[in-house]
Amino acid sequence: MNPLAESWKARGHWRSLCGRSIFTVDIPASGPELRPPLLVLHGFPTSSFDFHRVVDRLAADRRVLLFDQLGYGLSDKPDIAYTLAGQADIAMALLDQLGVDQLGLLTHDVGDTVGGELLARNLEGGWPVEITDRTLTNGSIYMELAQLSIGQRFLLDLPDARLPGRGPVDAEAVVAGVVATYSPGTEVDVDETEAVGEMIAHLDGMLLLPRVIRYLEERRRHEARFTGAIERHPAPLSVVWGRDDPIAVAAMTDRLVEAAPGLDLRVLDGVGHYPMVEAPDRFVAAVVA
Repeated sequence: MNPLAESWKARGHWRSLCGRSIFTVDIPASGPELRPPLLVLHGFPTSSFDFHRVVDRLAADRRVLLFDQLGYGLSDKPDIAYTLAGQADIAMALLDQLGVDQLGLLTHDVGDTVGGELLARNLEGGWPVEITDRTLTNGSIYMELAQLSIGQRFLLDLPDARLPGRGPVDAEAVVAGVVATYSPGTEVDVDETEAVGEMIAHLDGMLLLPRVIRYLEERRRHEARFTGAIERHPAPLSVVWGRDDPIAVAAMTDRLVEAAPGLDLRVLDGVGHYPMVEAPDRFVAAVVA
């Protein structure tokens, strides 16, 4: 196993959540715990490993909780129809199991939408926790503005079914698609991208990508619920956005500022879709600020 992937694996363990084996990472605060725990929700098609460069600094004054969503990373990858509600159920089950009823949210990509579902449940009274702070990073929260990649469109054109063995999708191609969303000036760490590929390929995960990516269709159908909750929730909202994102383009931040003018916006120049990977120091500074 790639050393970076092995190191990340060693930091977590598997919990039974909603009847599935879910890989979780629980990082205690390294100093005085001054703020409630932070729940981190990763993006598609990667995993909680995206945050391996920044998680310890995020945990300077608060506990940080991460997990690989169902169908991602080191978690179970069943051949089922994947739903955003199901991912939110797992997040809620994790926090309930840990006894956490006050928290901050840090979300990226599909994690933004899972977070939107959690916020909607909170607003409706169906999730009685206190959300103290929110940080939103690059994700297609307004689908009409999203510029889907060739790879995303290819997966969406496939049937919602597990690919046959040795199908038309392999981990190398998927990782190349991830790297293509970086800013052109980003220096790519080969060991890191190899680890990303191993996480995607774990349990033949690349064969399930046509199923897992259906969140985009669900997001489009129910955008008013997910993005509406992001816009309306009263917890303070910070937005940290890589300007060079070719999919979740920076114009989305303009739309969000119009809908939620009190938010704190920090746009990172020379950074693409994965700011926590491409510019970890600037990402941490923006999130902590």
